[in-house]
Formats: sequence, structure tokens, C-alpha cells
Amino acid sequence: MKRPTTVLLTALAPVSWGTTYAVTTELLPADRPLFTGLMRALPAGLVLLAIARVLPRGVWWGKAAVLGALNIGAFFPLLFLSAYRMPGGMAAVVGSVGPLFVVGLSALLLGQRPTARSVLTGFVAASGVSLVVLKAAGALDPVGVLAALASTASMSTGTVLTKRWGRPDGVGPLALTAWQLTAGGLLIAPLALLVEGAPPALDGRAIGGYLYLALANTAVAYWLWFRGIGRLTATQVTFLGPLSPLTAAVVGWAALGQALTPVQLAGMALAFGATVAGQLGESGPRPPARSFSLTEGRTRKDSKGLTGLTGPALRR
Repeated sequence: MKRPTTVLLTALAPVSWGTTYAVTTELLPADRPLFTGLMRALPAGLVLLAIARVLPRGVWWGKAAVLGALNIGAFFPLLFLSAYRMPGGMAAVVGSVGPLFVVGLSALLLGQRPTARSVLTGFVAASGVSLVVLKAAGALDPVGVLAALASTASMSTGTVLTKRWGRPDGVGPLALTAWQLTAGGLLIAPLALLVEGAPPALDGRAIGGYLYLALANTAVAYWLWFRGIGRLTATQVTFLGPLSPLTAAVVGWAALGQALTPVQLAGMALAFGATVAGQLGESGPRPPARSFSLTEGRTRKDSKGLTGLTGPALRR
């Protein structure tokens, strides 16, 4: 598949995630971040696991658990906690620094030297998102800010490790997504019960909201996201992230009657421009993650007989 098509399909994930705030505030029970994270992750993971019908083997039990904790088990509750305690705009601004996190982590874990272009593009993206979503109102909630920062750091670390570890031979992105969603959901389940108690009563609106979050917003979106991680660089994928708050702003305007000011429109142009620029930083896609050996660092020969090193080759 050609790179532009891969980028467009991967971009559908953050576009879908941009609807999360509207669904959470308009359809779901209030103040239940752990239960909401559980209902988003575990049903989606079990559905994909039933479709993939592949379980981890060997060291991948541990790797799947770590990735599931970072990308899902910690990220979801922290994300919803920040959404419940802060205006969605402020949570989105904090999340927009994710590309800068990934640039730094890629240098540490993938051996990719950060470029001035990637750092500048990251700041432009965050600035554009700030213009779109920030509004002059209200004091910052310290817990909400910390939760937003922690969720961004967790997802960024999970993204880079997903690229570093790749996938086991013969295992596709659907199975990898299923493992992570299931592991993350199982991690959230006891916490939700201990902290929030019994599940709340759900009406038709809430059931519809949870079905949407579990299937389209999570199962399909995360499959596209992890598929993209295997085919693009960490930097390219993470620079698709600003599409999420941009989508949230458009949804707020189209569905919730929220106005868009000239400053917000300018911010949208900046953030979208940074997203496009983030796709131009590499000359081409890296080798698919599934081509890596499970034992990192050992030499191997590729299909052309050239000797190389298996191991981290990149991405977000």
C-alpha cells in the first residue's frame, strides 16, 4: 500500500478520537472515568481477540501487558479523568505536546536524532491547537493537568515501544491491537470496581455512547493506529495527533452549536499545516515492524542477502 493511503487511513484514528469529548459529555454518566475507560477497552479487545484468534507467545505475554498498560490501561483512565476535571480544550492542549514527547523518546529508545524541523513542527502544532481550543475561563485544576500530562506521556511511551518491539512473525496489527486492548481493559477492571464501586445504571443514550466508543472509536481506530505504527515512522504517526482536537472543534461547531472565531480558524490552519509537515520529514516509510526478529540485536539476512541488525527501527 502506498504511503499516502497509509497516512490517510492512520489519520482516521485521531479523527475518530476527536469525537470522544462530545460523546463523553453528552451521552455518558458523569464522573466515571475508570468505568468509561473499561467499557471502551475491554469489549473492543475481546471482540478483536475473537476475530484474530491469536494469543501472545513467549516474551510477548510480557510485552503485550506493558504495551496494554501504557497505551490503554493507564492512558484511558488518565484521559477521562482529565476530561472530567478540566475543559476539553485544556486537556487537548496538554495532549498536543505528544509529538515532542515522541521526538525525545525516539532519540532515547530508537536512536533517532531529533531534528530542528521536528521540534519546530511540534511547537507549531501545539501552538495551533492552543489557539483552537483554549478559552479564557476558569482556574486550572492541578489534578486534571497532571492527569493530562501523564496520559500524554503514557501514550507517547507506548507508541515508541510499539515501534521498537514491532510484532511477532506472522502476527498482524489486528492481533496486536486485541492483546493491548484486552490487557489494558483487564488492568482497569479491578481499579474501576475498587475506586468507583458498582457500575452505574445505563440508559439508551449511554449504551449507544459506549457501543460507539468500544467499536468505532476504539476497536477500529486503534487497529488503524497500530497498523500505521508498523508502516510509518514514530514522528509521522504522532504528528497526526493534532487532528483529534481539530476534529473536536469541528464537532463542537457542527453538532453542539459552538462558534469558531477567526483566531480559532487561524489555529486550525497552523495545526493542520504542522500535521502535513510532520508527514514530510522522512524520505519514505521504514520497513514493516513485523520483519523484525523477536530477539533484538541479533544479526540476520534480509531477502536480498544483506546482513543487518534486528531491533528498533522507529515510529509513533
